Amino acid sequence: MRNKVKNLFKKPFVRNVLIISTGTAAAQAITMLFAPFITRIYGPEAFGMLGVFTAIVAVIAPVAALTYPIAIVLPKNDGEAKGLIKISLYVSAIIALIVALVLLFFHNSIVHLLNIEEIAPFLYLIPLVIIFSAFLQVSEQWLIRTKQFGVTAKVTFMNALILNVAKVGLGWYNPVGAVLVILTTLGTAVNAIMLILGSKNFKDKIEVSSTNILTIKELVKKYRDFPLYRSPQVFVNAISQSLPVLLLTSFFGPVSAGFYTISRTVLIMPISLIGKSVGDVFYPKITEATNNGKNISEMILKATLALAVLGVIPFGIVIAFGPWLFGLVFGSEWILAGEYARWLAFWLFFMFINKPSVIAIPILGLQKSFLVYEVISIIAKILALIFGFFIFENDVVAIALYSLIGVFAYIYLILWVLKSSKSYSKRY
Repeated sequence: MRNKVKNLFKKPFVRNVLIISTGTAAAQAITMLFAPFITRIYGPEAFGMLGVFTAIVAVIAPVAALTYPIAIVLPKNDGEAKGLIKISLYVSAIIALIVALVLLFFHNSIVHLLNIEEIAPFLYLIPLVIIFSAFLQVSEQWLIRTKQFGVTAKVTFMNALILNVAKVGLGWYNPVGAVLVILTTLGTAVNAIMLILGSKNFKDKIEVSSTNILTIKELVKKYRDFPLYRSPQVFVNAISQSLPVLLLTSFFGPVSAGFYTISRTVLIMPISLIGKSVGDVFYPKITEATNNGKNISEMILKATLALAVLGVIPFGIVIAFGPWLFGLVFGSEWILAGEYARWLAFWLFFMFINKPSVIAIPILGLQKSFLVYEVISIIAKILALIFGFFIFENDVVAIALYSLIGVFAYIYLILWVLKSSKSYSKRY
């Protein structure tokens, strides 16, 4: 048994997952250590303000470079990967400029339309977030491609430490939502800078002297599925994730948005700890297996089941004891956030275990169908929220219905990808 365990830890996949997981776990330990102080310093209303800003940014940031960074891992040669890095940065600069112009001329209209007066001045930070996010995505994907997982782990920890110390330190002097919003924006920039500095010869890696304009055009055409299908899918999914915060703010006020923000933040931790770690290592592994003509269906199934086993306990504890835990850790004013978390745990558990399926989608060429899936999914979730708000007039019921729709959607996604991967393997 001991030899089997040793051999297991010697496997590159397991070792790399452990490297990233260690860094993420340390970062989350820092976050949880500071959380009781931060929640008592700022309160639900400040977190509601942060939640609304984050919800808007979460819709825009993932498509800052039209998802071209996701393709960086896929090419067999580094020349194409380097070309995709340049495309990603060019695209993000253009999008940031367009967003800046839109905000310049339509700022007040957007604020009134979304009913977000509380964060109106901070909307001008969004173009910067787009640029920072593009550099972050590019650096993350290059480190994944080059298997520099140790750099990712160290930076994840250092970024969490810097960000949380800043939140507590500045919060003592001025405990308002504006501090959280500005620090969140700067946190993205700091994270990207540290990844770039930590990468081995990152600047040299992105010098693409052999990639001329014609080659760039060919790359844009070759990977057009990403802006055409994956980018809209990510955009729709981001809207789906952010919608509860915006609707809670509109119908129940910033305090409800604060409850949702803190509950989702806590529950996302296992997804960040294990799900993202497995995903970062699984992506190049399954890409390589596909390029070598191997059967990937079994790989996806095993990874999904392994995540299910790992996720049962943490998510199960929140389902059983959510309100009590939140009151104990964050203070009595956060007990209702525990009720939110109880229902969100069902949905986020399936988000946690569907990571291998989502990773396999571009490899299997399912991005167009995935976009259709996301559109149908978000329509169902919107209807669930509207039903909870207008029929029951209860925020907890609305969150419960929203989460249950998410559960059924993710179960379907996993089964669909597994079936498609079997057909794909037979064809190739």
